[in-house]
Amino acid sequence: MSGTRDRTPAETHRAIVRDGRDVRVLRRPTAQPGPGELSIATEVAGLCGTDLQMLRGLREDDKAPVIGHEGIARVVAAGPGVDLDLAPGTRVVVNPTHPADPSFLLGHNLDGLLQERTLIPATAVDSGLVIPLPEAPEPDLAALLEPLAAVRYALAALGATGPRTLLVHGDGTIGHLAVRAARRWLGDGVRTILVHHTGQGRAWSAGRPGSADHLLSADEDNTATIRTVAHGGPLAVLLATPRDATLTALESALRTAADDMTVDLLGGLPPGARTPALPGADLAAIRAANCAGQPEPPHVATLTTDTGTRVRLLGHRGVGNAHLRAAAAELTRAPELYRDLVTHTAGLDEAARIMARLATTRDRSIGGRRLVKLAVRIAPAPPSNLEA
Repeated sequence: MSGTRDRTPAETHRAIVRDGRDVRVLRRPTAQPGPGELSIATEVAGLCGTDLQMLRGLREDDKAPVIGHEGIARVVAAGPGVDLDLAPGTRVVVNPTHPADPSFLLGHNLDGLLQERTLIPATAVDSGLVIPLPEAPEPDLAALLEPLAAVRYALAALGATGPRTLLVHGDGTIGHLAVRAARRWLGDGVRTILVHHTGQGRAWSAGRPGSADHLLSADEDNTATIRTVAHGGPLAVLLATPRDATLTALESALRTAADDMTVDLLGGLPPGARTPALPGADLAAIRAANCAGQPEPPHVATLTTDTGTRVRLLGHRGVGNAHLRAAAAELTRAPELYRDLVTHTAGLDEAARIMARLATTRDRSIGGRRLVKLAVRIAPAPPSNLEA
C-alpha cells in the first residue's frame, strides 16, 4: 500500500526469548526505526523480581516474549524527526513506564532489553522516556539503575514525614538498595531494619558491610523489636516484596501500631488485593494513584486500621525521569556502596540458562552463591564471573 513503511527486516539479532517457562536464545528480526522511533543496543541489562514473576507464570497479562526493563543502551539508529540529542552513539537509559500511554510498558507488553536490539516506539521517544546519560555508572552497575530509581522515588515520598526509622520488608535488590541509600536520602541519623523472607537471605546480609542496623526474619514475631527500635520518631515502611507476599508484609507492618507511620507499597499487589487490617481500603487504587513520577508530590492516603490506628499509605508504579537521573548520579558518586549487590554477571547464553532455572525454583543459589542481582552483558564484555 502506498505510504506504508516496509518493516521487512534486512537483518536479525540475538535475544533471550521466553515461551511459558521455556527460555532460550533465538534470533529475532531487527526492525529499522520509522518516524520518531529509535533502535537501541543494550549494553547491560538487569534481571529483576518482576521478571522472575513473569518467568514463573505469575503475571499473565505481561505477554512480551523478550523481557527486561532495567539497564543502559546506546542508540544505533534514529528515525526521522528524532531530536539530535538522541543521535546514534548516544548512551541512554529508557524509562520503562509511560505515564499516560498503557501501550508502552517496556519488557511487559512490549519487547524489552534482554536482546541485542530493541525498537523504542515514538510514543516513548516523544514523551522523553529515552534519557541521554552524559555520565553513566560503571557497566555492571547499570543493572541497578532502574531499581535504585524506584528506591529514590520511595524514599523521597517517605522522607517528607521526617522518619527516624526505615523498616524494609524484602531481602531482594530493592530492599538492599533502600537500606544502603537510606542515610544518603533520609539523613545520617536514620535507623534501618531489614526483614528477610529466607534464612539464606539473612545470612547473606549479615556478611555485608552495608547491611541494615537490625536484621530480622519474616517468620518471627518482630513487633516488640520494631516498636523498641522505632520508638521516639516517625516510622517509614517500605514493602519491597513480590506481589504474592505484599499483603502479608503489610499486615505485619501494621501490627507495629506505630502512632506516626507511613507505608509505601512499592511491591506489587495481586488483583483485588484487600486486607481486613484496613477496612474498605482499595490497595490497588492507592498504589496506582502514582505512576511514573506523577503527580508530584505523590498522592498519600490517610487510613484507619481495624485497631483504630491512623496510618499513611501510598504506592507507585514505575519511576519518573528525575528518579532515573538521581540514581545514575548516585551510582556514579558512590559505586563502592552498591557494587557487591551485583552478585552475578553473564552473557546472553548463560543468562538464558540461569533464567530457565529460576523459572522453576525459588532457590536463589547460582554457582554456589546467593543471587541478588544478575547483570546481563549484551554488548562485548569480559568473560562472566559465574562458575561453570
